[in-house]
Order: sequence, then C-alpha cells, then structure tokens
Amino acid sequence: MPPFSSPLVQNHQPGLAIVQVDDGARWLRFRDPVAVVQTRRVEEIQTRLEEVANAVEKQRCYAAGFISYEAAPAFDAALPGRPAGDLPLVYFGLYRAAEEVQPETMFPLVDDDAVLSPHGWQAGSSRAAYDNAIAAIKDAIARGDTYQVNLTFSLHTSFDADPRALFASMVRAQRCRYAAYLDTGRHVVCSASPELFWELDGQRLRSRPMKGTAARGRTTDEDESQRQWLLNSAKNRAENVMIVDMVRNDMGHIARYGTVHVPALFETERYPTVWQMTSTVACETDASPIEIMAALFPCASITGAPKVRTMEIINELEVKPRGLYTGCIGLLAPDRRAQFNVAIRTLLLDRETAIASYGIGGGVVWDSQTDAEYDEALLKAQVLTRRRPDFELLETLLWTPSRRVHPQRLFPSTFSEGISQYAEGNTSLSGYFLLDRHLRRLADSASYFDVPLRREEVIKQLRTLAGSFAGRPQRVRVLVSQTGNVRCEAAALVQPAEMSPIRVGLARRPVDASDPFLFHKTTFRTIY
Repeated sequence: MPPFSSPLVQNHQPGLAIVQVDDGARWLRFRDPVAVVQTRRVEEIQTRLEEVANAVEKQRCYAAGFISYEAAPAFDAALPGRPAGDLPLVYFGLYRAAEEVQPETMFPLVDDDAVLSPHGWQAGSSRAAYDNAIAAIKDAIARGDTYQVNLTFSLHTSFDADPRALFASMVRAQRCRYAAYLDTGRHVVCSASPELFWELDGQRLRSRPMKGTAARGRTTDEDESQRQWLLNSAKNRAENVMIVDMVRNDMGHIARYGTVHVPALFETERYPTVWQMTSTVACETDASPIEIMAALFPCASITGAPKVRTMEIINELEVKPRGLYTGCIGLLAPDRRAQFNVAIRTLLLDRETAIASYGIGGGVVWDSQTDAEYDEALLKAQVLTRRRPDFELLETLLWTPSRRVHPQRLFPSTFSEGISQYAEGNTSLSGYFLLDRHLRRLADSASYFDVPLRREEVIKQLRTLAGSFAGRPQRVRVLVSQTGNVRCEAAALVQPAEMSPIRVGLARRPVDASDPFLFHKTTFRTIY
C-alpha cells in the first residue's frame, strides 16, 4: 500500500467517470453516483446489467462503467471462461446527470516526465515465449482450428503519481476518440482507446473494428509511404475483412432483416505513433443495449476467428487473465443512447499495490512474421513512453524593405537563391525571402501533426506585420499552435558585423533517428 501522502492515494475520487463521446467531439463527466453496481461473479452479471438498464430506462439515469474480458461466458455459455483477478467483471456507476466539460479544464497540466517514466516497464511475456505462442497458433491454423488469434500480454510497473495527470498525458499523446477515465476506489482506469466497440443512437447501431497497424513515418512523404503500405498490405487487409465478417455475423443476430451493411472498408486513421486500419459495420435494431452487448461481446477484433475456439486457444496460451484489457468501457444514457469502446490502449492502476498494468498484442495469422508481431505489440505501448509535448510549428523568415535589396548583399556567404516570387507584385509580401517555400514547409508539418493550418491567416498577419516595419531588415517568426492559432513576431535583424562569435559544440549523446521532431521545425527544441 503506498503512503497516504502519495499522489495516487490523495487524488482519490471514487465514482468519478469521464467519457469521450461523439467520435471524440465532446467529453462528459459524471460525479457523485447515486449507486454503484458491480460483481465479480459470472452468474450475477446478467442480473446486475438488468439493474443498470432499468435505472437508465425507468429512472433516466446515466450509467458509466466497464465490462472485463472474462465476463464473456455470461453472454454466451459457449464462450470459455477463466478465473478473473481482483477487478470486478462488471462495474457501473449510476448518475442523475451528465456534465459536458472541456478537456483542458478537466485536469491540471503537469510535466509529462513527472507522470510516468518510460523506464521500468516489465513485459509479462518474453520474446521467446511470444515466439513459441505464435508457433502454437500456426499449428492450430494448420489443423483448421482457427484462422486468426489475437495474442496479448501485459506490461507492468510501479506507479506512485497522480492518475488524473497520467490520463491527461495519455490522451494528449494518443489523440484518441473514445477515451475514458474511471475511479472505482481501489482501481483507476485510464483508457486512450481509438476503437469504437459499438454505439447506439435510437435504432441505429454502429461498430468500427480496428485491425491493421503500421508505424508512423518521420516526414510527410515517409508517413504517406507507411499509410500506403498498410492500405495495400495483403496480411492486414485479410485480417481486417475477417473481423468485419465476424462483426457482421454477430450484428446479424439482433439487426432488423436486411439492414446490416459496411459503409466503410479499409479506412486508414492517423495517430501520433501509428497508422490503424479501420472499417465500419452498421445496422438498424430494436434490441435492447443488454441484448446488443450479449450479441457482440467480446469484440471480434480482440479475439480472432472463429470466436469460441479461438478464445479457447487464447486461454491456453495467455498465462494471465486479461481483466479489463480488451473488454469494454462506456456509458448508457436514456432514449436508447449508448457508446462503448474496446478497452485497448488502456492502463489499470491498483491503489492497494501501487502497480500499473497495460495490455498489448495483435492478430496472428498464417503468414505472420514472429519478430514483426512482437515489435507491433510494443509499438502500441508508445502511448505510454512517447509523450506528445506542447509545441508550436515554427518558421523563421527574412524580410527586407525592397526586392532590390537582395539578401545576398546582406549575407553574401549564406544565400544563393533569389527572393520568393510568391504574391508577385504584392509589395507588402514581396519583402519576405522564399515565402512560398516557408509556407509549403509549414503546411507540410501541419499536415503531419494534424494541425488545422489557416494559410490565409498566416498571409494576413505577415502582410500586416510588414506594414509596421521601419525599413530595416527583420527576422520574422511565424508560430502556429496545435489548435491552429497563428501569431507572428519580428525583431530587427542583427548584421554580421554586430554579432558576437558563435560557439558550436558536438552533442554528448546521439540523437534518436526515429524522433519526428528532428524532421520538422517546431518550438520543441530540447534536443538542441
């Protein structure tokens, strides 16, 4: 048990739930539950869920919580079970109201480095053990027992910090759409899930299974190459369509006849550290949320195909229960509204042991490469170790009072190209050297980092700024925040004769060649 002074203990808000909804557009916060419904017994799950559904339908409560992976036999007796750990199989808080909040006001900003160190994580499976498990899966595929198995293992480390700050850091790093934070008292759930298990809006049901992963590139061109590789990968497409067929089949049990369809197949989605392949399956249904859960749980993307035999293989090969990992987290609301994520990119904190655990894994098929599968699993853990810092895009431009004053006359040893021809004849902009190239590079980095760049606003501010210069050459900086806010600043240019000698030294440590910030101009310059 951590000491009482520990941030893990002090920041204790049992019943607090925060859920990201509407494909990431809004955040809902729930506090002070009127009741908590939970159980660790499989045979009680249906009864507890009926209590939750009645509170939502008849008392117009909101319910926010989770269902662990090992709860599966409660929905279908054919699905294999195994003893679970200390975490409830089902946990839901019941609330009278939902409060819409802005993400920047939910938790205090903290130094990421003080939240969770990338060091100290221990894997629950060695590479050798993972290799052996993949070999066993391929044997099962050869026998015809399965087509694909989603093989997982967990990482764990000691943790003694503010879980709210950890969640904020994970969300900022992942740029997810279906995040959730739950404080049950003993446990805290921090989920930065990018995958929608299912969403109900009246009679419309939608699922977005995710299967297929590729690392991000370092530059825009390299990034697009990675996206194209994922999009055209026969292995990833085969895995994805296999899961789509399973979801279609599961959904068919509760859908109105003839309404199951696939509005989007093989879409690629960009996240800070990975590309993901996602498809969408939808239908119309009159089934209740509990009936929908019974038909779909657990999500096909985290089991494999066929579901029953593959889950038996998972129990044989995975040494520990998954717990919340690959279960689901979400909410039920009045008027047939519900949303649940697939509990991936999800970290569980245990206040009693001060241990954090995080599950990772991936789909294994006949042509899976052993090393690639283990590396892909570790790639999905970068949301924990690779922080997305607060930064602005940056461009530094030279402005001279007239196009007749060529920069080469100011710095003859530096420049060999002429002034930008961008906005020919526009005297307020023509003083900016190589403006078109600066704008292209700015747009390139904005695309890479998903920054909503307003090019016309940049030009407007540069034009206004140029009108304030007194005729002396200027050093102009253009900065664009991650939300797209533009600001420009200028300072008189120091002539070489007025400058003090500049000392240059070699770095004492090698740089990380995979760091994308080495390939883009931003204000995140700690390495320099």
